[in-house]
Order: sequence, then C-alpha cells, then structure tokens
Amino acid sequence: MNYASEIAKALLDLKAVQLRPDQPFQWASGWNSPIYCDNRLTLSSPKARTLIKEGLAKAIQKHFPTVEGIAGVATAGIPQGALVADLLNLPMFYVRPKPKDHGMGNQIEGKVHPGQKVVVIEDLVSTGGSSLKAIEALRSAGVEVLGMVAIFTYGFDIATENFTSASVPLVTLSNYESLLQEAIGLGYVNTKDLQTLQDWRANPSVWRK
Repeated sequence: MNYASEIAKALLDLKAVQLRPDQPFQWASGWNSPIYCDNRLTLSSPKARTLIKEGLAKAIQKHFPTVEGIAGVATAGIPQGALVADLLNLPMFYVRPKPKDHGMGNQIEGKVHPGQKVVVIEDLVSTGGSSLKAIEALRSAGVEVLGMVAIFTYGFDIATENFTSASVPLVTLSNYESLLQEAIGLGYVNTKDLQTLQDWRANPSVWRK
C-alpha cells in the first residue's frame, strides 16, 4: 500500500488540512503558515484510524524490529501510541512537555526501564523541537530510543538537521509533497493556493513576516 498517498487522501477527505493564506495560522515556533494539519481528526474516523495504526505498526516492525516499548508524545502522540502498542502487544507510556508541578512530578507516565528499547510515536513533525525534547527526557531516564515514527512531516530542512544532530532516525507515513499532489488531483487547491503553498514551503521562517 502507498501510505503516503492514502493518508494524504484521508486527511483531505476529513478536512484535517485547512488552507488559510489570507489569515495565516501561527505555529508555536512563531512561524506563520497558510496551512494547518490536524491529524487528531483521524481518530474520529475508524477507517482513517485503522489505516494510520496499521501503517505505524508496519513501519516500526520494518525499521525497528527490536522494539520493546512504545512512547507517545503528549498530547497528539498519546492515542496513536496506545493504538500501536495494543496492536503490537507492547508496553506503552507517554512523555509530557515538562514534569508535572504536583504529585510525583513525572514527565514520563508509565513504567520504563533503563536500557529498554523504545520507539517514539508523534502525529506530526514540523521543526522537530517538541519531539526531540521528549526523546531527551526518555534518554535521561536511561531508555534506548531506537527512533521516531510519525504520521506526517512537512519535510523542513531544519527538522532533518535537528534529528540528524540528535542521532534519531525518523520515519514518516506521509509528507508535504504527497499532500500537495493529492490536493491538486482532487481539486482541493487552485493555482493561486498552490503557488502560496510552494512559496511558504521554500522559506517558512520568513513567510509573510
């Protein structure tokens, strides 16, 4: 199965991808963007949810066959991590952006063991900043992070550089190029929108500053 194409179609069908070039979205990184991808909507579709769950599981089995546990990145990676861990019959835990300020003060929820071989699940990768913070927390706990598997990536150079610098293999099911290709084929974007999306992708950090 061509997961890149099928997941792109699913995101478009569910309207999980929104285009707003005249009123750009602002990301946590401070970047302005004409596009917003909300993979959480796939959880409400049994068909899309199963497609993604099976795709993530197959990617893990192919690229990280020695995996001993699944870690979801809070919050969007938590349900995906739970679905995949259940399918693969593996332990699952999740990583908060920072330790709790009450109770046990945990940043990692669930039981992990030093040396445990873990694959991290994320829903979407932009710059990779939040994902790599979760991986840093796992490594600090003595966990061996085999790599990360995500549903979608924008494919920014900065993300590639960040994951390479952190020595974290990244595998994604779909990507920005596949999304644009399907959006054009389905008539989801017009010529003007396509140019806007290409301009933004070429230099997202300074787009419409």
